[in-house]
Amino acid sequence: MRDPVGKLFVFLIAGLIMYPGSGFTWAQEHVHSEAPGKIGVPQATMATARDEKLPAGEEQAKAALEKTPRHGEYADVLVPGSDQKIRTWVVYPERKDKAPVVLVIHEIFGLSDWIRAVADQLAAEGYIAVAPDLLSGKGPGGGGTDSVASRDDVVKLVRTLTPEETIARLNAVRAYAIKLPAANGKVATVGFCWGGSASFAYAAAQPELNAAVVYYGTPPDLNRLTKIKAPVAGFYGGDDARVTATVEPTTAEMKRLGKTYEPHIYEGAGHGFLRAQSGKDGANLKATQQAWPATLAFFKKYL
Repeated sequence: MRDPVGKLFVFLIAGLIMYPGSGFTWAQEHVHSEAPGKIGVPQATMATARDEKLPAGEEQAKAALEKTPRHGEYADVLVPGSDQKIRTWVVYPERKDKAPVVLVIHEIFGLSDWIRAVADQLAAEGYIAVAPDLLSGKGPGGGGTDSVASRDDVVKLVRTLTPEETIARLNAVRAYAIKLPAANGKVATVGFCWGGSASFAYAAAQPELNAAVVYYGTPPDLNRLTKIKAPVAGFYGGDDARVTATVEPTTAEMKRLGKTYEPHIYEGAGHGFLRAQSGKDGANLKATQQAWPATLAFFKKYL
């Protein structure tokens, strides 16, 4: 027999064709080594490059915090008339002059890495970002969000916060932030989900507020809109009917009252789109790409 090695090779290949379960996976591995986006590449292996002009999505938040060049620190803010301190994350921009403050009001999930990453992104844009843990003192042993065992338990605790208590805590944090040596005296809010509703309600409760941004949060009762002095911008997912159903009547009432309200609804996006950027088949990311620059433009106009 001439060339026995060659015949053995042919025999082995034939066996692999006849018995595909034999473990020969070169072709599959080769496809997986192709650049992202090629046919045959599992979605889980595709690396998603982050646009650093946008806040990190939830999956990217921890890494964004680890690599940030900006200075962030915790402060304990005393609520006047009590012994309660609000643990607050403060991130400073890198700029020579004094900066406006943006209070970042967390979702119903408490002061998470994602909220802190949003604060860091605001600092990247030149704002002193101040994110209070409104659950401070509510957790086990008097702790806050970090002391709570599960996200479900965090949700339950956030729901125990009364509107009056939330406003008092935000007032304390605002008073602290406005006195920071690097602050220029202007303060706005931005809130998400539960925090979006809190941002809208705070605009009705705090006449000194300079601007309020609401991400997929509901408004206060229409009769309370009369108290709003600050301009308000709202950002909503088109597939979030529970919240977007409030936009039309709010728009009409704010217009009747001569108040500034700028709502934006993004087709196909869901609730929480700024955090869940990988969801809704690209619609959440597209909404983020439009909503965040509009947010910054709104702040630039009023702060």
